[in-house]
Amino acid sequence: MKNLLIAQSGGPTVAINATLAGIMTGACVSGSIDKIYGAVNGIQGVLEERFINLNELILDTRCVELLCQTPAAALGSCRFKLKNPDEDSSQYEKIVEVLMAHNIGYFIYIGGNDSMDTVDKLSKYLVSHNIDDIKVVGAPKTIDNDLDQTDHCPGFGSAAKYIATTFSELERDCSVYNIPAVTIVEVMGRNAGWLTAASALARLNDERGPSLIYLCEIPFSIDRFIEDVKEELKKHPDVIVAISEGIKDENGRYISEVNQSGATDVFGHSYLAGAAKVLEQAVRERIGCKVRSIEMNLMQRCAAHVASETDIQESKLLGMHAFQCAMEGMTGVMAAVVRVSNDPYEIVFRRVRVKDVANKEKTVPLDWITEDGHDVTEEMMTYLKPLIQGEVNPTYKNGIPEHIVIFKNEI
Repeated sequence: MKNLLIAQSGGPTVAINATLAGIMTGACVSGSIDKIYGAVNGIQGVLEERFINLNELILDTRCVELLCQTPAAALGSCRFKLKNPDEDSSQYEKIVEVLMAHNIGYFIYIGGNDSMDTVDKLSKYLVSHNIDDIKVVGAPKTIDNDLDQTDHCPGFGSAAKYIATTFSELERDCSVYNIPAVTIVEVMGRNAGWLTAASALARLNDERGPSLIYLCEIPFSIDRFIEDVKEELKKHPDVIVAISEGIKDENGRYISEVNQSGATDVFGHSYLAGAAKVLEQAVRERIGCKVRSIEMNLMQRCAAHVASETDIQESKLLGMHAFQCAMEGMTGVMAAVVRVSNDPYEIVFRRVRVKDVANKEKTVPLDWITEDGHDVTEEMMTYLKPLIQGEVNPTYKNGIPEHIVIFKNEI
């Protein structure tokens, strides 16, 4: 029998380990896999042959359950871009050498846009070199929800639930004073505003939620923003604003670039942070009221204590589907979600060509943003609401949620 290799890449999420658990469950139930390996730190770990035998670590159903409630990437992650094989094939030759040395017939890579680029390149290399006994499949994840060809991404629902919960709690805190005050909350999302849109879910229980919501899909004007805030302050003293980290002006320049160095990562993405700080300063100077900025930062993607049960269950099932794709001889495909209906909420799983996913971004439809540019429509709320349903009720140990640790970073 052949062995299975699993790796994780990109930004961690609350649900990425549930997908790992789903893949492992599928492999164990199938009886068609000998050893299940995990590559530490994604494709870098493959190149460096840093493998863990997961059969020896995930021993029973309790371990699988702990894995599902453990946030972030249990196998470690990376942001590593493979070279163009037509220009330099050495990395691919090394990967094939490593996979063959460990008798690996199936490689499943869990990740987002950039990870699907890796799946696409590697699967094409294998096909072009007539290596048909190694199948490469992608399993989606990203809290940004910006992967094409799938209704939504594992990890997004839990991040959306955390954001909705946090905005609801912030409103309770901000409403205790009757002096004019503005709170600007920066939410992750470079070019897609799905997470910021989720702040509107704070209104579900007859609460006001954010007064203003600005997504990165439409041009942002600081002047218009100031006027919008002034109008809201006429209605109530406490104004909460949700903004995407990637809001840009009409020239496509990030608002946050006032505080940026211009540095980019290996995929050419700008390092973003500070849009809320820029707007905080603008409100202080041009309105003069009490103002604070909050950056959600990493909490959006690691808050397993408020995970969506729907998200965790779907993520595990999607991992099982990715494994099934590999067992059926598929390569260069990604497991994906199709929404059948909203009420009752129903989905099915399918496989899509990873070349139709890699390096593409699914942004918020413009008609799901209100005409005034600072809120979302009912269509957006209908889309979001099913994804945050249910609670996972994690087990606790010594008063805090219990996690499973597969490896430890050591220098």
